[in-house]
Parts: sequence; structure tokens; C-alpha cells
Amino acid sequence: MLTALLGPLVAGVFGVIDKAVEDKDQATRIKSKLQEMVLTGQLKEIEQAASIIVAEARGESWLQRNWRPMLMVLFGLIVANNYLVVPLFGTPSADIPPDMWDLLKLGVGGYVLGRSVEKGVKVWTER
Repeated sequence: MLTALLGPLVAGVFGVIDKAVEDKDQATRIKSKLQEMVLTGQLKEIEQAASIIVAEARGESWLQRNWRPMLMVLFGLIVANNYLVVPLFGTPSADIPPDMWDLLKLGVGGYVLGRSVEKGVKVWTER
């Protein structure tokens, strides 16, 4: 199923590249590289990660369905504490190790990718 979504998803990304990248030669190079990655299966990791997230979201256990969102909320609270609460009230800040930042970026990126796929599926099924 996700393989069938890659075509429309890549086409949507191509449209964003055309709008965002002013240098048309650079836009063409970026699109060529992305298309090469799709054709050679280098985006399989994304497809596998997305299938794991979908399986968790459909799981029977409340914890199985919600542990990722809960973790992202916790990270959001830590970031809000360090950048909003600490400057305003002078409270101690929480140390944020580099690995946590990486996990936060991966989690937010996964959420954005998941929402994009979800919206793409909706548009694709309506056609």
C-alpha cells in the first residue's frame, strides 16, 4: 500500500521543490536525486518505519497506540520548560543531551511524514 503512495507523495514533493528552490537547475538536480532514491529503493526505510507506526497506531493496547505521542509531549514540555519557564521564572533548566534532540527531530519528522502520508491517502482515495 505504501509503495503505491510513493508516486503521488513524490509528485507532491516535486511541486514543493519547484516552488521553494529558485535555481531551476538545482531544483532539477534535487528532483533527479529523489527520483533515483525512489527507483533504487533507498526510501524503503521510510516505508518500513511508516508501517511500524501504522501497526502501533492500530494496536489493541492503549499504551501501544499512545507511547510515541506521549514521549513527544514529554519532550515538548522539557523544551518549553527550558525556553519559556526558565527565562521567565529563573527555575533550573533540564539538560537536553544531543541524543534527545536527535530523537525529538526524528519523532517530529515521523509525525510530519505520517500526517503527509495520511493526507495523501485521503486525496488518493477520493480520486
